[in-house]
Amino acid sequence: MRKIELKKRTFKFEDDIDVIIEKKVTPFGTGAKLDCPKEFIGRRAYILVSKD
Repeated sequence: MRKIELKKRTFKFEDDIDVIIEKKVTPFGTGAKLDCPKEFIGRRAYILVSKD
């Protein structure tokens, strides 16, 4: 069961997680991209984008 809870300055996420990947977003054409290992192709991904 997935549970996401957002409160002021707090983020709580409960789910089965294999790994957390943190990378820099890079430009790609007129958009942007975030690379991850190919072993995760076809899997659901969560990206958290902060203001800074």
